[in-house]
Amino acid sequence: MNTNNEKVLFEVNEQGIANVTLNNPDKHNAFDDDIIKQLTDIFNNISERKDISIMVLASNGKSFSAGADLAWMKRMAGYSYEDNLKDANALAQMLKALNFLPQTTIAKVQGAAFGGAVGLASCCDIVIASTKASFCLSEVKLGLIPATISPYVVDAIGVKASRRYFQTAERFFSDKAQQLGLVDDVVEPEDLSNKVKSMIDTLLANGSQARRQAKKLSQDVAFQTIDEALLTDTSERIAAIRVSDEGQEGLSAFFEKRAPNWQQ
Repeated sequence: MNTNNEKVLFEVNEQGIANVTLNNPDKHNAFDDDIIKQLTDIFNNISERKDISIMVLASNGKSFSAGADLAWMKRMAGYSYEDNLKDANALAQMLKALNFLPQTTIAKVQGAAFGGAVGLASCCDIVIASTKASFCLSEVKLGLIPATISPYVVDAIGVKASRRYFQTAERFFSDKAQQLGLVDDVVEPEDLSNKVKSMIDTLLANGSQARRQAKKLSQDVAFQTIDEALLTDTSERIAAIRVSDEGQEGLSAFFEKRAPNWQQ
């Protein structure tokens, strides 16, 4: 499948890898209400697809994304509170759709990621960045705040770092982003595509349903009180997956010293 929505490209290959690519390089892949709707529709489509195992979020051109498009921001400045609320909620829903995709998500960041683009990266499970990538929570420079992206950014970099970078709007680079926990791996620009491919190969060596369940597990148990209810819930999850077709195949393959069927 290959859907070209002009500013957003969407394709799925035979391995079940979905590539979602921002394709507005002349505007540094800044997004507006139309692009937000396209991304929301694509993410919701992916979430329902059993044939998609992994999604890679990338962009064409020099920048990953400059965040909000200036023309869109200018329009929003003239909106009423009610219209601004509706507009902001559309972005919030897009970020939620990305964050809770059941498939593994990888952000491929080759250049600048400003404002809302930091939110996009924060919503992905794995972020692989070029040494030329840079990040900036720039909203306060405009007298604004990074509100809709904040739950995901705070989750990625922590409260202390958020208190600083939300207020300073300092630009930081991929090495610092890795220290903060926003970026997982940093490679030279010419190695970026190969690193993403290597990560995909690593993921595909594992059970697809197990990965989905492991992702949901990490989100569901975060910050939960370790009580009897949580112990029961986690016990039920491992029991269910042990007796599932994939769990049985994985265990059998291990004890029989052979590759499981998803690697064949």
